[in-house]
Amino acid sequence: MRDICVVGLGAIGLPLAVQFASKGHLVTGADPAPEVVAAVASGRPPAGPEPEPEAADLLAQVVADGRLRATTDTAAAAAGAEAVVITVPLLTDAQGEPDFGQLDAATDAVAGGLRRTTLVSYESTLPIGTVRGRFARRLEAGSGLVAGRDFALVFSPGRVRAGRVLADLRRSPKLVGGIDEASTEQGAEFYRSVLDFDPRPDLERANGVWALDSAEAAEFAKLAETTYRDVNIALVNQFARYADRVGVDLGQVIEACNSQPHSHLHRPGIAVGGDCVPVHPRLYLWNDPHASVVRAAREANEAVPGYAVGLLEGALGPLGGVAVGVLGAASRGGVRETAYSGVFALVEALRAAGAQPYVSDPLYGVEELTALGLPADEGKPVSALVVQTDHPQYRELGAVDHPGVRVLLDGRRITDPARWEGVRRIVLGGGGV
Repeated sequence: MRDICVVGLGAIGLPLAVQFASKGHLVTGADPAPEVVAAVASGRPPAGPEPEPEAADLLAQVVADGRLRATTDTAAAAAGAEAVVITVPLLTDAQGEPDFGQLDAATDAVAGGLRRTTLVSYESTLPIGTVRGRFARRLEAGSGLVAGRDFALVFSPGRVRAGRVLADLRRSPKLVGGIDEASTEQGAEFYRSVLDFDPRPDLERANGVWALDSAEAAEFAKLAETTYRDVNIALVNQFARYADRVGVDLGQVIEACNSQPHSHLHRPGIAVGGDCVPVHPRLYLWNDPHASVVRAAREANEAVPGYAVGLLEGALGPLGGVAVGVLGAASRGGVRETAYSGVFALVEALRAAGAQPYVSDPLYGVEELTALGLPADEGKPVSALVVQTDHPQYRELGAVDHPGVRVLLDGRRITDPARWEGVRRIVLGGGGV
């Protein structure tokens, strides 16, 4: 049984803490927000994105069993732990410039309680070289200890998505890279003791903890896997533009291509949302500003909302004063999360074209949308609809649900064309359909 401290009890950190405690370890979750600590201490998920049911059930159980507690005193929690896992997110501005403020504060708090032989693991996605070049120095300065000699230091990227963290922890190998060989070994041993893994016959080696040569290799792996997705999506988004020009349904093309085992084309979409894929390429560019492919992909994806509005103008004519309903504020279907959601760029593009956008989402009330700075749909009649989020509820929508709508722009290919008879239905890359 281990004493573990998890720093940051958000959508990723809390399920991690629950997972560690469910394996029989004693876990202290540290978070600066008193309301978060109070909720967790009572066995309830904090307010915010809707928790995954499995994690919510386990939370109540491990708190009741005394295996998980919560505190605002990070230094004290670190002082009592043999392993400290930091999950505080790295924030970025609109240009992708990292703001290390929250992570620096968390690091300094951990340093205030850091003991010899403790393992410190960063799971927050970081620019390459950050663990060794920035956080090792801060931990040393605040503790008087030496990284690699007195305490182990690793980077082990989170490879999970909010809403399905526990399932993703089981499915994907856990990557660990340390600032030296001993740190890597200590980190790998720790994660083997706190995680379970599903069989993965598709992998070349067994699913489980995979040790990498260095912290930099692990940092690189995290940025590379999400940047790959951004580049892939940008490619199919550009294919979609050409498909619209030549009258070809790109959906058929992608299905045909992916029947060949070496083709793995993603699907085009009106926006790339969430706090990973739109952000991590910018963190990569922070290290490698001359990566022209990465930069071009990010710019291509950021341009899609404007392109979608252009398709709407092509179908309706000038949008000045036209009421347009935007379906979906969330960054992805079925999840209460608006981080870097395409809804913001879409609303901005509609307004720039003179339209009057109104946003609705089955997971958000009018007051919540207004608090996000979005023009909430209060039942006003609209002439056009744009599907921004792939919520499963939108599969059942049809013309009967939105009388008066003349054009439907489905930015996610989720609507059923049979339900929209009498309405012009457009999909990205649909060849004008």
